[in-house]
Amino acid sequence: MSLNLTITPAATADIPALVAFVNGVYRGESSRQGWTTEAHLLEGPRIDAAALAEMLQAEEAVLLMGHDEAGALAGSVYLQKQADTLYLGMLSVDPTRQSGGIGKYLLLAADAYARQQQCRRLKITVISVRHELLAWYERRGYRLTGETVPFPDNPAFGIPQQPLTLLVMEKML
Repeated sequence: MSLNLTITPAATADIPALVAFVNGVYRGESSRQGWTTEAHLLEGPRIDAAALAEMLQAEEAVLLMGHDEAGALAGSVYLQKQADTLYLGMLSVDPTRQSGGIGKYLLLAADAYARQQQCRRLKITVISVRHELLAWYERRGYRLTGETVPFPDNPAFGIPQQPLTLLVMEKML
């Protein structure tokens, strides 16, 4: 892949920029410029500073940031080791740069990190009505497990505008 992203782990000092970035990717007005927006499904923020700080402090967790050559944040992904599985969440790509390979690049970085952590599989959850996103992950080797998870009943993660369920997907390494 011809992208030249510098991948670094997020630190506490990155929280304000990451909160703005992730919320802009998922729910902000700018999210409507990309194909991964959730603005039509959920109201409110995707993440707040307290929740992001908690994620960064979680055991065996890291949030990888991808900066372009100019130093701009182009994408990020949250990873947490859970036994022999690496949970992948909150994959975020600048909406104006989606479909340019950044998401794929971050998934490759996640695969490499999983192997370094001696994980055998990666696991994600995707909102069930996000058919285009489910198909995107399937093209990258993820498969539906048949398992579902209720959408969090916590306004800190957004207020659903319809009933939502999360589908569990896995990719074997």
